[in-house]
Amino acid sequence: MSTRVLIIPEDFRKDQHILRPLIKALFTALGRPNTQVEICMDPLLTGIAQAMDKDHLAEIFEKYGMVDLFLLCVDRDCDKERKASLNEKEIWARTTHGRTLIAENVWQELEVWVLAGHDLPPEWEWATIRAECDPKETYFTPFAEQRQVLETPGEGRRILAQQAVRRYERIRQLCPEDIAALEERVQRWLQEQ
Repeated sequence: MSTRVLIIPEDFRKDQHILRPLIKALFTALGRPNTQVEICMDPLLTGIAQAMDKDHLAEIFEKYGMVDLFLLCVDRDCDKERKASLNEKEIWARTTHGRTLIAENVWQELEVWVLAGHDLPPEWEWATIRAECDPKETYFTPFAEQRQVLETPGEGRRILAQQAVRRYERIRQLCPEDIAALEERVQRWLQEQ
């Protein structure tokens, strides 16, 4: 029987194009290519406040009872306190609902994970991209426009993410604070099963 994972994004309409292939690549890297990775589309969450709301999370835990692992993936948005709040949600999920929730914040937005899997313009410095509070507008959108994929599903996210995950190891190396940390936490969880 394969592991069932439900990803809880801030808003699935664009985030699904990045999160599903990336989390599939993560599980494949951990030797679990048959993991069932789904995106929470119901209820429709529209922003970080809703994605981190305990009432919404409780509804999701109830609705998706057959899920083994819930992954809450949200943007950091330069909020240094976000991780502490996510850690609190993990404890609450376990103690109040008996559910396994691993919550991670992306430095600074999901689109950075996609950029990490691509060869970027030479004038772009990786440390600057990682530190930018609005990398979607500053880097991702111009990159998608340059690659002429802005008019495709997810405003280029689907195509660019599918290309990026072919270089998952590169993403992991360039994003140690978030994707590598998430991979380590998922690996520990898998070992405990």
